[in-house]
Amino acid sequence: MLQSSRDVEGLLRSIKLLVVEDDYDMRKVIRSLLTMAGAKRIFEAADGDSGLEMARAISPDVIFVDWEMPGLKGPDFIKAVRAPGKFPLPDVPIVMLTGHVERRRVLEAMRLGVNEYLCKPVSAKTLHDRIVSVFANPRPMVRIGDYYGPAPRKESTDPIMRAWAKQCECAWLD
Repeated sequence: MLQSSRDVEGLLRSIKLLVVEDDYDMRKVIRSLLTMAGAKRIFEAADGDSGLEMARAISPDVIFVDWEMPGLKGPDFIKAVRAPGKFPLPDVPIVMLTGHVERRRVLEAMRLGVNEYLCKPVSAKTLHDRIVSVFANPRPMVRIGDYYGPAPRKESTDPIMRAWAKQCECAWLD
């Protein structure tokens, strides 16, 4: 596991990150922030469809995806990825990185199976911390009804997410 700063540095140098973002300038900003955070292997896709193709081709370790994109939008991208048997990497950590801060969107993203939800603008430190978090504190993937994604967080206040968390019968609920 990640026990030292050297472990974290090695992780950030070795993992493949995929940024799925339609805005060229924002992709460049995110790339720069990820580089400042220590990442070395960063791939980009300009829309959801090319993001799915890129994910199949490179098998990323983490995907950052925007909400609003032409064609395949972020939520539909997440649904496509979180489809065991249909997509080759249904367990890949997904970080929603968006300018939308409405509670309903955060809850929808949770219900779709994102690991983390970050609002733009974001700092290199925040990106670094989220990448480390998905590896240092991984949540098991669960299937509950038509949901497939990381086990819901214990502290969720959303009644649907709490019900899903209870169905997981995870030890952290006690």
